[in-house]
Amino acid sequence: MSFTASARSIAGTLCHQIDVNGRHTITTDEPESLGGTDTAPAPHELLPAMVASCISTMIVLYAQRHDWQLHDVRVEVDYDTDTTPRQLNVVVHLPDDLTADQAKRLRRVADTCPVRRAFQAGFTFEEQLVLDLHAPHAIRGVAPQRQ
Repeated sequence: MSFTASARSIAGTLCHQIDVNGRHTITTDEPESLGGTDTAPAPHELLPAMVASCISTMIVLYAQRHDWQLHDVRVEVDYDTDTTPRQLNVVVHLPDDLTADQAKRLRRVADTCPVRRAFQAGFTFEEQLVLDLHAPHAIRGVAPQRQ
């Protein structure tokens, strides 16, 4: 299975629209201190959000399939970018009326989050730089070269 994402800068700014699988659009931006407008999360801020939502979703899906009424699930993820390897600290908050067996099963379910498994499996990158976008204006005062 493959997933796709395509990011485009909005009017040459640090704000980007990202098409996800041709079905959804999300926006990223950088904080003002880096020249952005801070109107959306920065790309690296999506990483802990992705982990938190994945774990929460897996828990809720499992509970629904077993007719457990959770009513509330909260997953907090702290992403430490200063450590090597990077560190994700996850805290899962569940209702206090769960049985010990239910809590144990939901703990195992949290560990099956596909995002977590992807991180644990590791990544390789294959990148290409393709010069195929029409440049309608000169960049930084340099006129486009004609062939």
